[in-house]
This record gives sequence, structure tokens and C-alpha cells, in this order.
Amino acid sequence: MSAAASLPEVHSSVGTKQIGFWRRLLAFTGPAYLVSVGYMDPGNWATDLEGGARFGYQLLWVLVVSNFMAILLQTLSARLGIVAGRDLAQACRESYPQRVNYALWILCEIAIAACDLAEVLGAAIALNLLFKIPLILGVIITAADILLVLWFSRYGIRMIEAIVLSLIAVITGCFLVELWMAKPIFTEIVGGLVPRLTDQSLYVAIGILGATVMPHNLYLHSALVQTREFGSSVNEKRMACKFNLIDSVVALNGALIVNAAILILAAAVFFNRHIVVTEIQQAHLLLSPLLGAGAASALFAIALLASGQSSTLTGTMAGQIVMEGFLDLRMRPWLRRLITRLIAIIPAIIVIHYAGEHGTYSLLILSQVILSLQLPFAVIPLVRFTSDKQRMGEFANKAWVKILAWASAILIIGLNARLVYTTVAGWAESSGAWVWFAMAAGTAPIFGLLLWISFTGSQKQRAAIARATPGLAQDGISELGKQVVADLPVPVYAKILVPLDHTDRDRIAIAHAAALGRAHGAMLYLLHVEEGVTSVLFGDESKTAEVSEGERYFTSIVESLATQGIESKLTVVHGKPRQEIVRYARDLNPDLVVMGAHGHRGLKDLIYGATINAVRHEIKAPVLVVGE
Repeated sequence: MSAAASLPEVHSSVGTKQIGFWRRLLAFTGPAYLVSVGYMDPGNWATDLEGGARFGYQLLWVLVVSNFMAILLQTLSARLGIVAGRDLAQACRESYPQRVNYALWILCEIAIAACDLAEVLGAAIALNLLFKIPLILGVIITAADILLVLWFSRYGIRMIEAIVLSLIAVITGCFLVELWMAKPIFTEIVGGLVPRLTDQSLYVAIGILGATVMPHNLYLHSALVQTREFGSSVNEKRMACKFNLIDSVVALNGALIVNAAILILAAAVFFNRHIVVTEIQQAHLLLSPLLGAGAASALFAIALLASGQSSTLTGTMAGQIVMEGFLDLRMRPWLRRLITRLIAIIPAIIVIHYAGEHGTYSLLILSQVILSLQLPFAVIPLVRFTSDKQRMGEFANKAWVKILAWASAILIIGLNARLVYTTVAGWAESSGAWVWFAMAAGTAPIFGLLLWISFTGSQKQRAAIARATPGLAQDGISELGKQVVADLPVPVYAKILVPLDHTDRDRIAIAHAAALGRAHGAMLYLLHVEEGVTSVLFGDESKTAEVSEGERYFTSIVESLATQGIESKLTVVHGKPRQEIVRYARDLNPDLVVMGAHGHRGLKDLIYGATINAVRHEIKAPVLVVGE
């Protein structure tokens, strides 16, 4: 069976049939901007500030190379989503054995938690700078952003894209103004583009790499491109790939400008004055006196807050994609977000409590190094999947693309290996040779997993692709689609359960149920649950004016259906709707349940509850949810 669509609530929700190049480009614009937010989150700030303040312009080339790698890999990610109709997590689940799949999922969750940690700390620091809120309290406040995510997601993907783009504009504007104030020397900037790396700058360079080419963004982009409705033919997919390439190049180069501005600002203001930056708060305090403008510090703090909040929105979606893609497990977004945020909040509070504000800066940089260490486990499957002609058809990577992609993967692995070696060597020098044996034992499974996904698994992949990946038939109809509709079973609805709640939604639910009843000669079982306080306490013995009015209302429905030749049976019970509907359905064993939409979603679900979700998860029969 094929996997469910990525981000099903917004899948193919944006039309792209506009006439004219610019209008169509605008329709495709958006996914890469959501991805680019991850390239300017608070973790990037820490690595860029550290790189510029300690090494001047020396690591500017790392930013540029990392950005080129990001454009290449994000383009491959988008192509996988467009052509194969799968996000990267789904492709892994369909291609790899369960144990390998679980290992990749755990590593990706660690990366998301590390990224979320940077967002938590960045937002808390910004609140501290702007409103003098203590860091620990600021960290706790960030847990409330799950409500923001719920609120914005109800308005669709275009609303989220507009909000994030506005925050990106704020971040970019703040740093361009500060860069103009700093007046860096152009020749020194050009000199920073010459590659050079020392053991002292390696740690920060890898942090910059992890902060720029973020692993969870590869999963995110392959899903976001599927929010566009672009058709299934080869030509339509080719057009979608072209417009998404433009989207990626523009958005990610915009992120490069922001990151380069932070590094250049730190080099011009701090490195040239021999000032060592040990925390973001210190950079904020020093900007105003050094640049001679009181607005500089405020701009810095505002941009930091915008960075943390914008990356929070995209981090939530990445978490949803990874969990649903790897595990085929759907969890309510607010709960998924709360779990991830709690995982980030706990270490943040511990570090702030024991190490103070200086510890948060080190923790921010460490979180980005963790991202870099996890990166190969996302890059290698992506390169292999997009190079497979059976999966991608004529869209499979060309030879030059393969060379660049594998060179990027090898560079990432090589830098990570060098960092691990130098780190362990330092530990061994102070603690003894036993550290080497302990590290070898601890990293052997991870190294084995890396080798496995790099060189094996192809037979399993080919079998999975044949079963699960939409083909690229010349007639525009996927082979998978043909398999799905072949010899379809014909459902017969003899018993249709229709829960009613004495509201306007009853009319639309009965209309759909009646249409199916006529076509199948089915019996409609009308069920109403009285849920007032009296009904809950006294059950069938309760008798109020409201209950009596309800009985007359439902009885008239049964009589009216009978005049139209539709047989129905009414049952009124007392108690909680979710429990009583499930209990009645289990006794009746209906062929179909038709329910009217409850009329609220998002935050109101938390307040009023979600009867439909509870019912559909508890009963075996299919549930048809209808609404006006």
C-alpha cells in the first residue's frame, strides 16, 4: 500500500495553472523560503558570530561553499518530492529495512531536537534583551508557541509562507542596516573567500556547515513542494522542477546574505577590535557603543526574536513530516510540537541554571555541530534515491550532478571525521588511550549504518520502488494509480450510522446518508446523544424540556424520511457523545458512519474536544465527515 500524502492537510492545495511566467512563478514561490528560515535561525547566529569574532573573515568561504551545497541538496530534495511523489522520510521507510529505518528516524529526531534547542535559546535570549525577562522564564514561555503554530496552520500553507516571508524581511532589513553602520572593508571580505582551515577554526567551521545545510530541511523541502498542484505528466513535473529551482536559488542566496552579514558584522566590529564574544547578549550590548547608534542593539534583538519564531513554524512541520514519513504514525500537531519542545527545554534550563548565560552560547554552537554530524544520514539516501532511474525516470541525476552531490557528501563526512578525530585525540591525551577504545565501541554502530546506506540496500530499494513509487508513464497516468484502481472491491452499505446533534449540521449529514441509502437500499440508524448535566447524571431517567423537544425533532426526521421511501431507526442515549457513539457503533457494526463536521478546529479542538477524531480512531467502520 502506498504511503499517505505528505502534509495531507495542505497537500496539492495551491494551484499553479496561472497564465504567464511571473504569475506561475509566484504560485510556486514559497517552499524554499520556509526552508531558508532554517538557515538563519539562532544557531546560525551563534556560529556566524563566533566565526567572525574569533577568526575575522577567514570562514566566509565556508558560508559560501555551504550555501552552494545547500542549493544543490535542496534542489534534489524538491525533485524527489515532485517526481516520485514522496518526501525523503517516506522514501526511506519504503526502501530500507525496519531496523535501519528506525535508526535513521532516531538520528533525525536528535537533529530536530538540536535545532529546536537553538530556537528555544534564541527566542529566550531575544525576550531577555528586549523585555529583561529572565532566561529560564523565557525558555518556559517558548513552550507556548505551539498555540501560534495551531493558530496559523488553520489558514493554510500560503498564510504560513506569508508570515515567514515577513519575518525574513525583518531579519534581512535589520542586518543590512547594521552592516551599513559597521562599514566593513571590501578587500578583507574578498580575502575571506579564499579557502583555509586550521584545527582551531575546524569546530566553528563544522558548526557553520551544520547550521547552513540542515538535515531536517532536506525532509521538509521534499514535502513542501507537494503543496503545489502541478499535475502528473512528465512535462508538468519538468515545469514544477524548473520553478522550484528558481525558488530555491533566490531564497537560499537570500539566506546567504543574512548569514554573511552576521559574520562580516562580527568581523568588522569585534575581530578588528580584538574583542572576544562569549555570549549573544554581549554582542548585543557592544553594538551600540561600537557602532555609535542606539538603534543597533534594538535591531539586533528584534531580528533575533523574528529568527527564533520563524524557524519555530518550519521546525514544527519538519517534525510532523519525519514522524509520519518514517513511522507512518500520525500525531496531533500540538502534541507532537509539545513533546519536541519539552525535549529542547529541559537541557536548556539545566545549562542556564548551572552554566549561566555563557553556557547558552556554547550550547547553541554545539547544537549546530550535532546537526552537521547527523547530516550524512540524510544526504546519502537523498543522493541515492534521486540518482535511481527506476525511481526518477528521466529526472534521475545526470553524471555531473552525481559528482557534485557525492563530493558534497564526502566533504561533509571528511570534516566530521576530522573533528571527531581531533576531539578524541585531545581527550586521549589528557585521560589515556582507553578513550580511543571507548569511542570506537560507541561509534561502530553509527559508522556501520553509514556504510550500509552508502553501499547496500539497493535490492530492497528496487523492490520497494516497484511497489510504492508512482511511475512516469508517458500518458501522464502513474503505474501505481493503475494498480490501485484495478479490480476494485464494490462496497455495499446495508447499515449506515448517522450521529445527530440537533444543530444545522444534521441536515447535511442526513442528505449524504439518504443519498447513499437510496443507492444501496440501506437502513439509516440515527443516533443522538443527550449530553446535558441532567442526562449525564440520571441517564434514561432524565426528562427536561430540552430532551422532550429533541425527541419530537428526531421523530419528525424519521417520519419525513419514511415519506421519501428511506427506512430509518432512531435511538436516543444519554452521556458523553464520544463514548456513546463508539459504544453504539461497536454494537451495531455499521458499514459506514456519516458525521457532520463539528465546525471548529485548531485551538478550539483543545477547548471543546474533537468528537470526530475520537470516533474514527475507535471504530473499524469508515467514517464520512461532511460539512457545508
